[in-house]
Amino acid sequence: MVSVTSDSAPESRLQNAGSAISRPDHVVVVLLDSLNRHLLGAYGSEEFTTPNLDRFASSAVVFDRHHTGSLPCMPARHDILVGALDFPWRPWGSIEIWEDAITRSLRAAGVTSMLVSDHPHLFEVGGENYHTDFTAWEYLRGHENDPWKTIPDPTWIGAPAIDVVPPRIHYNYNDSRTWFRDEADFPGPRTMQAATDWVIRNAGCHDRSLLFVDEFDPHEPFDTPEPWASRYHRAGDPRMIWPPYAVDGLSRGLIDEASGRALRAAYGAKLSMIDHWFGRLLEAIEHSVDTDRTAVIVCTDHGHYLGERDVWGKPGYPIHDPLGHIPLMIRWPGVVPRRESSLSTSVDIHATLCDVFDVVPEHRTHGRSLIPLLQGSVSRVRDHVLTGYWGREVQVITDDHCYIRGSVGSAFPVSMWSNRWSTMPVHALPNLRLPKPDARARLDRMPGSDVPVIRQPFVEGDLLPFWAIGGLVDRNILYARSDQGQTNDLSGRPDHLVTETMLIDILRGALTEISAPDDLFERLGL
Repeated sequence: MVSVTSDSAPESRLQNAGSAISRPDHVVVVLLDSLNRHLLGAYGSEEFTTPNLDRFASSAVVFDRHHTGSLPCMPARHDILVGALDFPWRPWGSIEIWEDAITRSLRAAGVTSMLVSDHPHLFEVGGENYHTDFTAWEYLRGHENDPWKTIPDPTWIGAPAIDVVPPRIHYNYNDSRTWFRDEADFPGPRTMQAATDWVIRNAGCHDRSLLFVDEFDPHEPFDTPEPWASRYHRAGDPRMIWPPYAVDGLSRGLIDEASGRALRAAYGAKLSMIDHWFGRLLEAIEHSVDTDRTAVIVCTDHGHYLGERDVWGKPGYPIHDPLGHIPLMIRWPGVVPRRESSLSTSVDIHATLCDVFDVVPEHRTHGRSLIPLLQGSVSRVRDHVLTGYWGREVQVITDDHCYIRGSVGSAFPVSMWSNRWSTMPVHALPNLRLPKPDARARLDRMPGSDVPVIRQPFVEGDLLPFWAIGGLVDRNILYARSDQGQTNDLSGRPDHLVTETMLIDILRGALTEISAPDDLFERLGL
């Protein structure tokens, strides 16, 4: 078990600062989707076993105050691969024409880039062009709603899939899982093995390289074969792999205790299984001739509620720590392992990669390179973090507080800025589409760009994209950092008026710094 002290280890910083730390030539980024920080051994949990992530943490800089930026899946990947916060302008979408993924700059700089992924959102409407500028990419089929098979295997002969409670709607995974014949056939293991094979076969072949492993596990469905499936499962509980997306799930009778316990156990099983396969990738990196020149970054897009606060999945609920306080671990050649307690967020990963490979994006970005922190030459790279969903409340996090600002009066006005005009498909409702721009739309400019962009306003009564549902209205939330359970809301209290006013000013300044849309200021009463 890795120590969970949150001390910044200034003596380690001094050791690093006193030595010349060169930039690595190779970087491996492992993004594990929906990776819950509070359930990892490296962050103090003993509920599930994650020996390989724990072992990696013992050789890495473990960031204790890393937070989401834009949520959920594709907006977070936009933060990481494009480097610009997505949520103030749009809910979910592909790379726009005024910006590029870092891979375009890497290609121009002669850096080999490889994507290995089983993430279906990367290869459907709303995320369809994030992979195109990688030197090469490999898509492992069959996860979640990937349209891989049109029928289930009529025989199921040899399939390790166990009988589970069926989801309320049809998912393509219901068919896909019948075609697996072994643990190694499941999408997560196949993805990790493909990444492992790439490391082995490409060792010593490139002067500089980026391997980006976008692994959808432990995202739902929480489906694993034996022995993983029974590792944490209580006898007599149902077999649950599809979580509800619900607030007050237990108290409203939307899920019972046994089902909730089974879901949490199934998540743990998937977490432990993907940790096992991550261990194989880690061994390949460590045995590569390039290992001394390779940095490894382990990160996620967001967490996943598994009953914390009686919240399940990622419903319309303000971002609390189980969802927004996320893991980040970086193993860097020549850097002494330690805990790092300064603030960071998803766009900082992009800035760090740009710094490593000495490339400069042409579009406006919002990240801060973490290399000065890793080297120990600074004690912080930022004093606040902005995080949120499009069309909902906005959160600012400082060293001492978390302030969540809701809309004033209503969830409007709100506008979507996009020339691609795509968003997350709702597969259960195939005829439900994002409304096309109408006569109210006008051309505007994104900050730092001269490219005209369609700006579509929405008002009450308009159909909004899925992730805008459920935002705070006429309510704010304020927590002190010392309130680790986030149970004591200090907003609106006379004895914390000065603090809340200060945080409102910080939020206003943070949104001004990124030139956020004027209707966002209006909606938040700023």
